[in-house]
Amino acid sequence: MTPYTVLILLVTAERLAELLVARRNAAWSRARGGLEHGAGHYPAMVALHTALLLGCLVEPWAADRPFLPLLGWPALVLVLASQGLRWWCISALGPRWNTRVLIVPGLPLITRGPYRYLRHPNYVAVAVEGAALPLVHTAWLTALGFTLLNAALLTVRIRCEDDALAPARPLRIPSAAP
Repeated sequence: MTPYTVLILLVTAERLAELLVARRNAAWSRARGGLEHGAGHYPAMVALHTALLLGCLVEPWAADRPFLPLLGWPALVLVLASQGLRWWCISALGPRWNTRVLIVPGLPLITRGPYRYLRHPNYVAVAVEGAALPLVHTAWLTALGFTLLNAALLTVRIRCEDDALAPARPLRIPSAAP
């Protein structure tokens, strides 16, 4: 289990790096009049992601879960792919990326990088990583619990983000059908 523990510690370090980027970006946004939306659900998100990392460590040890190569290796590939997608999102949004919903009024929507293809690609990365990371070491209860709770949280988060970004979205006027 030592390599898996190292993996979880590396993901934890990556998450801490994200928080540093988010803090710097929050200062950038606030300096430009950025307003936070949905602050009430942020503590639940932090708690859920912390529980994911703890569950990844505790469940395999407490339940004596084996490493199953046919599950573990593909799950690891998904974890790595989700990290790549997450950092592509961070790169595409630049100083506007954040773990909070901070919107600077008047800025247009980002339509480059993965945002060219998906409306919320970062949440795809979160969902894939949250399911795959525990499965690297057969922590299926953690994967299931995170997936269900994350789906509920993302319902709130995406609605909040869409509402906050609505002023930046161009109006779509349906064309008259002949």
